[in-house]
Amino acid sequence: MTVEQFATRHIGPGPDDERRMLEVVGHGSIDELMDAAIPEVIRWHGTLDLPDPATEAETIAELRALAARNTVAVSMIGLGYHGTHTPAVIRRNVLEDPAWYTAYTPYQPEISQGRLEALLNFQTMVTDLTGLATANASMLDEGTAAAEAMTLARRASKSKSGVYVVDADALPQTIAVITSRAVPLGIDVRVLDVQRDELPAEFFGLHLQYPGASGAVRDHAGLVQAAHAVGALVTVAADLLALTLLRAPGEIGADIAAGTTQRFGVPMGFGGPHAGYLAVRSGLERMLPGRLVGVSRDADGNPAYRLALQTREQHIRREKATSNICTAQVLLAVMAGMYAVYHGPDGLRDIATRTHAMAARLAAGLRAGGVDVADVAFFDTVTATVPGAAAEVVAAAADRGVNLRLVDADRVGVSCDETTTDAHLTQVWAAFGVPAFDGDVDAALPVDLTRTSDFLTHPVFRSHHSETAMLRYLRRLSDFDYALDRGMIPLGSCTMKLNATTEMEPVSWAEFANIHPFAPDAQTVGYREMIGQLESWLAEVTGYDAVSVQPNAGSQGELAGLLAIRSYHASRGETHRDVCLIPSSAHGTNAASAVMAGMRVVVVACDDNGNVDLVDLDAKIDKHRDALAAIMVTYPSTHGVYETGIASLCAKVHDAGGQVYVDGANLNALVGFAKPGKFGADVSHLNLHKTFCIPHGGGGPGVGPVAVRAHLAPFLPGDPLGAHVDATPAISAAKYGSAGILPIPWAYLRMMGAEGLTRATGVAVLAANYVAARLRGYFPVLYAGNKGLVAHECILDLRPLTKTTGVSVDDVAKRLIDYGFHAPTMSFPVAGTLMVEPTESEDLAELDRFCDAMIAIRAEIEQVGSGAWPAGDNPLANAPHTAAMVSGDEWSHAYPRSVGAYPAGVDRAGKYWPPVRRIDGAYGDRNLVCSCPSPEAFED
Repeated sequence: MTVEQFATRHIGPGPDDERRMLEVVGHGSIDELMDAAIPEVIRWHGTLDLPDPATEAETIAELRALAARNTVAVSMIGLGYHGTHTPAVIRRNVLEDPAWYTAYTPYQPEISQGRLEALLNFQTMVTDLTGLATANASMLDEGTAAAEAMTLARRASKSKSGVYVVDADALPQTIAVITSRAVPLGIDVRVLDVQRDELPAEFFGLHLQYPGASGAVRDHAGLVQAAHAVGALVTVAADLLALTLLRAPGEIGADIAAGTTQRFGVPMGFGGPHAGYLAVRSGLERMLPGRLVGVSRDADGNPAYRLALQTREQHIRREKATSNICTAQVLLAVMAGMYAVYHGPDGLRDIATRTHAMAARLAAGLRAGGVDVADVAFFDTVTATVPGAAAEVVAAAADRGVNLRLVDADRVGVSCDETTTDAHLTQVWAAFGVPAFDGDVDAALPVDLTRTSDFLTHPVFRSHHSETAMLRYLRRLSDFDYALDRGMIPLGSCTMKLNATTEMEPVSWAEFANIHPFAPDAQTVGYREMIGQLESWLAEVTGYDAVSVQPNAGSQGELAGLLAIRSYHASRGETHRDVCLIPSSAHGTNAASAVMAGMRVVVVACDDNGNVDLVDLDAKIDKHRDALAAIMVTYPSTHGVYETGIASLCAKVHDAGGQVYVDGANLNALVGFAKPGKFGADVSHLNLHKTFCIPHGGGGPGVGPVAVRAHLAPFLPGDPLGAHVDATPAISAAKYGSAGILPIPWAYLRMMGAEGLTRATGVAVLAANYVAARLRGYFPVLYAGNKGLVAHECILDLRPLTKTTGVSVDDVAKRLIDYGFHAPTMSFPVAGTLMVEPTESEDLAELDRFCDAMIAIRAEIEQVGSGAWPAGDNPLANAPHTAAMVSGDEWSHAYPRSVGAYPAGVDRAGKYWPPVRRIDGAYGDRNLVCSCPSPEAFED
């Protein structure tokens, strides 16, 4: 194997294909193309300072060496992160299966029914266990879920108070994230011992932990009543495994439940990725942030799943959006939901009972040995008091291969989980200096806190408990879906490219998967070295001085970058700078993030060519010069163009005292050819799930690192266990965010090297221009830059055809399913258009297959326009066509069955059949059903 081989495997077109594509585009070489496309004022002509590319085998060997420097200890630290057994059938057939991890967010629901059903299982699991009406399809982690609960409570509460009360027994990292999020919003967070301290006279929300960080399980019913009496909403951050034995939050009147599903089969991963959850009582469902899976119906009236209500609300409401989160943790939510399906209610209850029994046995042994154990009800965690000796006990346990929690100089926390064994307890007793215990133990929880209600009653949780049944269920669902393992997903702004197996493989290694985020530094040397290398490589690629990988989504990276700017201005005594300029074409999360950072959004117009209108920019700068904090721009632009005015834009903002934020969503068009940190930007977030090959996983996980120039480096996200929120806020619950998937971009960068990365960018831009050149005569390309070139994506304008024929962008998108494709991005950034991003990973045959399909669809549109096919009854209006539809006994349509079933160029032997026909979205929003429907709903 040569050092060039991985790049040739990652990049689809070979040399001959490149020559053919360049001929169509009209350039002699990729360098010539890039010189023509990228403005010379920002063009970088150097060579990236990266290690020479390694082979796949060498990369795995290097990662093995780094992994070996980590210590996989028995983790009994707790604090929301627990050891768990991932069922092998779920690990192999979800986490490690490209049918699940290469799928995109289910915005085309007809070809996403499998993962939508899996997410509906997740939502049902959460609502059943929490006793609340509606849950969303996952949050980023427990800390951010709790922060979203706080802002939800503020919106929904009738109280005029700005005070939010947090129980001192909440998880410390959650307190850090809540406090960090509250500061720019002007919310007064008060951390109180709610068992002893008097509640304020007025407050809009109350956050309780159940069980507490100390392990205590308390009756919160009285606190809920007290909060409701003053118009406040109550959030209970609940452990879902504990809720199989403990009374549900909804049963004591809680309004919101938040938390994590990590211990449902998802490895700790040094902090993530994990699927957080958020559930609400009836009446709050339309305020719920994030994604919500609902049940609607298709064109035949059959039940069908789709994303409902506020999905992508940021694009609609922008600065009025209630949250900047436009993603989820779908892959991990699928794992957690399948863990519940596989074990069922009885299995989960058994795991919880055994976990509690281990904790009870641990406590009994400590007490028998004379150790003072807190005399409170507990589920899985006990707090022991050893005056002045806590550090010694923790060290003694670590010497025995067990990690405990150092609460303070006098107290030690010990948490049990489903992986805890008698041998582990023996080591813990020894660390405390007490003998092993073999007496009888009463493991009963207090009767008044014990759960009596049933849960997970739907048949899906009672039907797949053998491995055979589970395997077939997972296969059935994945067969319903379209992912990159089937074909091209040409989504503009989303960069759906190869997620190489070699990059994915290390994610499952125990040395990366089974590390607690608060493990001692001596046990995480390899992890931190890998992260340090990755951060330095990302800094080199982008031209910045420092990088933090803590943000666990692009939206969180945006927020981190804006908070860094806010803190920078404050450090200079310029707290009055609070205006953020945002072009009208920007991604919707930009405006939402600016508001969350405490900034006022001022929109800058775009000109007829889609570029930032520099005349309007001058006017807005002049109007807000003294208050200008920042501008947020995407480069290349959201319209897929290398704007020539970017350097001038940066200079104008800097001259007015503002900072420049460049959204890194389109970095795949820059790597090796331009560096934002060198052409005038001060900060960017990077989407590692786009440019750097972390898979989209059906809508998550993602990582959104924030990269900054040196003057902003002191204001990067802080450690949630030690963050000073006024200067270095915690963005996520773990210091390194979703560290468990960072081996993926590390491996990508290591194997590609400077030359491979640069070539990937060039081929991505070549592919987009090739598609634009082939389709320009059939669909107008809406925007272009220098010499008519686009960047890494192009926008096809369907509006003229819609006006003359009535065929909509939705019709074309659904018809592409019949041709075997996922549709490009619909109606963003311009309504009635398709934005196509082919990436560097698709070979010429697949690019041509897509272009041929689009050309064939153009001919079909002509048939509608000419009247040969009726406007309401044609292959586009009826798309997508299911197998059941075209094989039915009756066919009354104005076109042959074969045209609907097998469009030109489709491989009949390998055709993908969608499981449902076109879905009625409006019906689903009017008749909101967000948990598993009964089997009778599917009866004909």
